[in-house]
Amino acid sequence: MSFPSGDFGEEADDVRRFWRGLGLPGLIDVHTHFMPESVLHKVWNYFDTSGPLVGGLKWPIAYRKQEAERTELLRAFGVRAFTSMLYPHKPGMARWLNEWAADFARRTPDCLHTATLYPEPDVETYVREAVEAGARVFKAHVQVGAYDPADERLQRAWGLLAEAGVPVVVHCGSGPAPGKHTGSEPIARVLARNPRLRLIVAHMGMPEYVEFLDLADRYDQVRLDTTMAFTDFTEGFMPFPRQDLPRLTDLGDRILLGSDFPNTPYPYLHQLHSLERLDLGGDWLRAVCHDNAARLFGL
Repeated sequence: MSFPSGDFGEEADDVRRFWRGLGLPGLIDVHTHFMPESVLHKVWNYFDTSGPLVGGLKWPIAYRKQEAERTELLRAFGVRAFTSMLYPHKPGMARWLNEWAADFARRTPDCLHTATLYPEPDVETYVREAVEAGARVFKAHVQVGAYDPADERLQRAWGLLAEAGVPVVVHCGSGPAPGKHTGSEPIARVLARNPRLRLIVAHMGMPEYVEFLDLADRYDQVRLDTTMAFTDFTEGFMPFPRQDLPRLTDLGDRILLGSDFPNTPYPYLHQLHSLERLDLGGDWLRAVCHDNAARLFGL
């Protein structure tokens, strides 16, 4: 595995060769990060300094580029649709992040209009406003936000999203470092009250892979994204249990490609090769890399 070169042209050719070999029209990536540049630079600084929430790991950002360059690079890879995963870490932040994301979606038609939320008094109001403005996917980060997803202030917002059928990508697993409210139990309480919530468990729920697969067995609207899972980087400290690989086939219609672009410490292509080497078959790869998300988002 090598890191991409300056212009990424060779890697772009290899990524396109990957999905063309599967007979796909491109890729759909449900877990990519676009946010205000000042916020993103603070995120990068956190990774650079190996903050506690990254488990003290060395984490070089592979695609430290300006917004326009990152957008064009995803297009060069052949990513037909992507997201602007963004998230608050304190009250009063979510609404203005949503305003930024709505503008980004307007000027970036291949980005699925993304929004976020936080447990605070006006959360139901701004979640409703975002849905009415056309938000197609939400992001919640239980680890960074350090909140209980079953907080009563969020319950009407979860219900609104469940009723609207808007998917929510939630970082609720305890990787790369645990938070006060990570793990399957807190989000399971949300699902018990909102069983139709279209929950997408980020990072396959690492390291609680089995517990989150169990939730997907229990609730037919629960999905999982592949973000960073199965890569050499993650397998080195939070390996996916080999005995549970058959469960990925059983849930093959509810696993979605996610990458964490641009914040990965390895090339984009490596995430794709990590899925390919699971050896779960071409149909499974086609579903994960494109078809499942295309169906979910009506693309």
